[in-house]
Amino acid sequence: MDGYRIGEAAKLLGVRVETLRTWERAGKLKTDRTTGGQRIVPQGEVARIITERRAAEPAPTHTSRRNSFPGVITNVTRDKVSALVEIQAGPHRVVSLITREAADELELAPGMEATATVKATSVMVEVDG
Repeated sequence: MDGYRIGEAAKLLGVRVETLRTWERAGKLKTDRTTGGQRIVPQGEVARIITERRAAEPAPTHTSRRNSFPGVITNVTRDKVSALVEIQAGPHRVVSLITREAADELELAPGMEATATVKATSVMVEVDG
């Protein structure tokens, strides 16, 4: 069976397992079952949802942005001057250090959908072995 266990699919999509179960009940997500009764999300369903979510993102009119990662805020740690924002974007955890003022102005909180945009002058690549 070509697919992902529900926890794996949730991680790839950057949502909680409960969200996938809700989508399944609402008919927004098709799942299969193993002979043992475990939910399996077909690979095609994961690809469809990712494609739909990307298409639903508003297209910027003018931008050089290429590296954007939509996800869900999992943690916001504020101090007097700065805020550390963690976003789970599919299987990737992106951490951003921003001003406290910006975090407050955006009313950032865990559970909110957000997009991490990465602009770097240097990218390191590491491989095993």
